Amino acid sequence: MKKLIISFIILIISISCKKKEENKGIETELSTAEKIANAHGFENWKNVSKIAFNFNQKRSWEWNPKTNVITLITDNDTIVYNRKSIDSISENADKGFINDKFWLLIPFQLVWDIGKTISEPVKTEAPISKIEMNKITLLYSNEEGYTPGDAYDIYYSDDYIIKEWAFRKGNKLEAGLVNTFENYQDFNGIKIALDHKKAEGDWNLKFTDVKVTLE
Repeated sequence: MKKLIISFIILIISISCKKKEENKGIETELSTAEKIANAHGFENWKNVSKIAFNFNQKRSWEWNPKTNVITLITDNDTIVYNRKSIDSISENADKGFINDKFWLLIPFQLVWDIGKTISEPVKTEAPISKIEMNKITLLYSNEEGYTPGDAYDIYYSDDYIIKEWAFRKGNKLEAGLVNTFENYQDFNGIKIALDHKKAEGDWNLKFTDVKVTLE
């Protein structure tokens, strides 16, 4: 009887070990959002201790993502606050930060943000370049964030680098803003588009003085 019990235990252990080995060989398929984030260096974000940037020559930001301490610098003022404790004074500054950070790090926001849905990718013609690209639609719920219900059609190449987007306020059918993502540069492994241009005119939303500090 003891031999039978021991044999049974050995069999159970053998089956368990075999299943563990099989599971090791199974790779979890990444979502489209994760693939886009990783293509822009998301795996390096865990090492970032500070990121600084100037948004369109209007305001400068310093952000410590580990502590969530934000510094806003304008021609008229300097405001320091922590996103863990937003009050009536820092709320306006935080609205600006969320907007500017969204432009800067949209590939990562696809992974970070809550209260959103992301459509399945489709192949379609990008609105500015007229080149066939992949497109996903990012839609925010009516309850989350400072600008609930907004939608973004995001166009990206086969290597998952974002090239254009179309912003649709309140998920309207017509886009209120369509622009490029170009002049990508690498900041300690984080790929950031510094220029965002419309199809017509000389409009260009620019990022300058970008600096990514690692731990």
